[in-house]
Amino acid sequence: MASEAFEEIAETFEFLDDWEDRYRHVIELGKAMDGLDPALQVPATKVDGCASQVWLHPEIDGTGTGAVYSFKGESDAMIVRGLIAVLHALYSGLPVGEVLKVDAHAELARLGLDEHLSAQRSNGVRAMVQRIREQAAAAAAA
Repeated sequence: MASEAFEEIAETFEFLDDWEDRYRHVIELGKAMDGLDPALQVPATKVDGCASQVWLHPEIDGTGTGAVYSFKGESDAMIVRGLIAVLHALYSGLPVGEVLKVDAHAELARLGLDEHLSAQRSNGVRAMVQRIREQAAAAAAA
């Protein structure tokens, strides 16, 4: 169910034996990601529950369950910015109805992220996934 972009990340992780190499790769994904315009870094786009500052701004193309979901994100922490890039690869380009079917926990477990993130980072990822699901659900209902 994961997007092609996410599958590429998963394949890369299979070749990276060491968690430090994977960690660096996540940071590089964040550095390569387009940032969120500072004008959109407002309370309405801020994700609560993250140890770092995180903003996610949805970009929905179309209406109803067939609308295509995407988002832009930003964080003040490089590893979190990389995690945003991973979530972007997982969700962006999917119809909003499909976004709601993605088992983010299982997909991220394929990367080993569930084993190597601190409790605070894991809570932050859960908060970001919840926000993405809320945005998709709202778009599907529109």
